Amino acid sequence: MTVPPAPTLDRLARATGTFAMVAMDQRESLRTMLSEQGHPADDAALTSFKLEVAAALAPHASAFLIDRHYAYADIVRERLLPTGCGLILAVDALSQPPGEPVDDTAIDGDVDLDQARRDGVVALKLLVMWKRDGGEERRVAMAARFVELCRRAGLLSVLEPVAVPAPGQRDFDLDAAILDAAAALGPLDPSLYKAQVPRRGRGDFGQLVGACEKLDRQLARPWVVLSNGVETADFPNAVEAACRAGASGMLAGRALWRDALATADPTAALLGESVDRLRRLVETVDRHGRRWTEAG
Repeated sequence: MTVPPAPTLDRLARATGTFAMVAMDQRESLRTMLSEQGHPADDAALTSFKLEVAAALAPHASAFLIDRHYAYADIVRERLLPTGCGLILAVDALSQPPGEPVDDTAIDGDVDLDQARRDGVVALKLLVMWKRDGGEERRVAMAARFVELCRRAGLLSVLEPVAVPAPGQRDFDLDAAILDAAAALGPLDPSLYKAQVPRRGRGDFGQLVGACEKLDRQLARPWVVLSNGVETADFPNAVEAACRAGASGMLAGRALWRDALATADPTAALLGESVDRLRRLVETVDRHGRRWTEAG
């Protein structure tokens, strides 16, 4: 069967050529978040919350990221994403002990890419845990396979390196590690690079822009920022700083919706504050983000 060429990033972007995308592919970490706030945390609860986030935020997003385990089938079957909101499927198999952060990842070999394309998926996403523990070559090779897998399947590739300390590492420098990951994985030519925010989005705004400019020069390709590791209150400044430095927007999860879990009515909070927050971020990426066609 002849595979059609991959779509362009316009399928994930707003009319401005920038990205305001929602991430809802958390699995065991979402279970932990639900449990910490006293909510049910079984599989049905994960699916239900993901569907609530999709219903509230997807109408305002340029793309929506989901995993295959929880809510994906419902989103596809019920056609829950509006026209203009691209569907991204996570294909990372996570190594994650209950209640702990993700330790490592692999490409999920159980994903049917032909079916995904028929389902309306336009991009795949792979998380890569970047650490100097001797496994760097394996992770680079995995990321290269992922990019090629997407190309052969006629899908866009979204590569998400997350730099973390190696076991026992005491001198971890987050900004240096972010640049290290970009130097190793950026040249693999993913359609879109999803990066951590330098400095965790904190501190002097000018210095934050400067740190993001270093990342932009290292990547020289379309990139967006993620929200993990950035406090919700810091995320708007982080997005603006990254966009002023050359980013094209964001693919964010918990900074948009996590605080809804701490309320008595998460659904109302999603439809209220979470939607308002996303709308403000849309304005930021449209005003300050670099059009993806102008990156590099």
